[in-house]
Amino acid sequence: MTEQESRSIRFGVIGAGNIGSLHIRNLAEGTVEHACLAAICEKDPEKLKTYAERYPGVACFEDYHDMIASGNLDAVIVAIPHYFHHEAAIAAMEAGLAVITEKPAGVRPSDVKAMIAVADKTGVPFGIMFNQRTNPLYAKARELVRSGVLGAPKRLTWIITNWYRTQSYYDSGSWRASWKGEGGGVLTNQSPHNLDLAQWIFGMPVRLRAVCKEGLYHRITVEDFAMIYGEYENGATMQFITTTGEFPGSNRLEIIGEGGKLVIEDGKLKLWTLKTNEKEVRFTSPVGMPSIPCDYTEILPDRPETAHRGIVQNFVNHILFGEPLLADGREGLCQVMLTCGSYLSAWKDDWVTLPIDDEEFNKRLAARAKSEREEVKTAPQEESGESMLPRWSVSW
Repeated sequence: MTEQESRSIRFGVIGAGNIGSLHIRNLAEGTVEHACLAAICEKDPEKLKTYAERYPGVACFEDYHDMIASGNLDAVIVAIPHYFHHEAAIAAMEAGLAVITEKPAGVRPSDVKAMIAVADKTGVPFGIMFNQRTNPLYAKARELVRSGVLGAPKRLTWIITNWYRTQSYYDSGSWRASWKGEGGGVLTNQSPHNLDLAQWIFGMPVRLRAVCKEGLYHRITVEDFAMIYGEYENGATMQFITTTGEFPGSNRLEIIGEGGKLVIEDGKLKLWTLKTNEKEVRFTSPVGMPSIPCDYTEILPDRPETAHRGIVQNFVNHILFGEPLLADGREGLCQVMLTCGSYLSAWKDDWVTLPIDDEEFNKRLAARAKSEREEVKTAPQEESGESMLPRWSVSW
């Protein structure tokens, strides 16, 4: 056994909420090879006491600065509220610790840029918990698009609405669904994985136009419905539709190019590859409405989705054996730029180019957080007894 193979990366988990507890459990139960749980940080004393009793050999801290300064760690997983991701990550990096941050990498692009700058300066490994990159169907979609099987890209459309939430969900925490506490709504909380996958597979648009409806279905001050339209340098487009107010929901990813189409839905990938490039047919066919022959294939997952554990395992393998990172923390900036660019577009009711202006975004976000009302909105349909069907104004 080599020295690397005999090593065990000592992890500290900052934050023991829903997702932090998952990381704690995975590490404590030994599901990640060459890794162990060495420390837990949680500001809730009662919760921390429970963990101390459950894992007597694990150091427990209420302040992550004390945990980082303990000298008994090699890496940390940051799983605290979004606004504090960059602060905890930077403190750990400056102490020489490797860092995995939960998604999103930050609330503001400037926060993520600050993390990246410290990661570059210190040279410590830096990852992000984009666990859906371990899904074999999304990985296959990336391979098909990037290898040119679909030809020149034309369009990506993602309808992702299968995360229905009730008012009680939003009422369960004062920080939830607020500009001040969470930094946004469905785009910040539920959609980061999908926005990341969209750009991971299809690339980043150069500009976008977005509609974000705040409190459309819930009594909240942030968006629970969003629609994004992005444009690429080659003329390709992206459409992204998401909400927490629909049931039953959908999860359908469709990507089309000049050479074919793929659809991911219901646990399988459907692939159509044209026998003749569509653009060639478009400009050479004497027939006005031809049907282009194509091959059809259905692809099922060829391996399990390892999710959060898989990202941590890859991170450990990167540290010990030089395995390339599946989710480099620097790539978290792309998703945050898509999210914040969408907010800025909606606030300005205009197109925005990417990357967005950090100063303008930060000022607008701070103003919204400052003016955020303590009382929440009343949904429009509750304000009157009128029909909820849309009213169409006909002027001709």
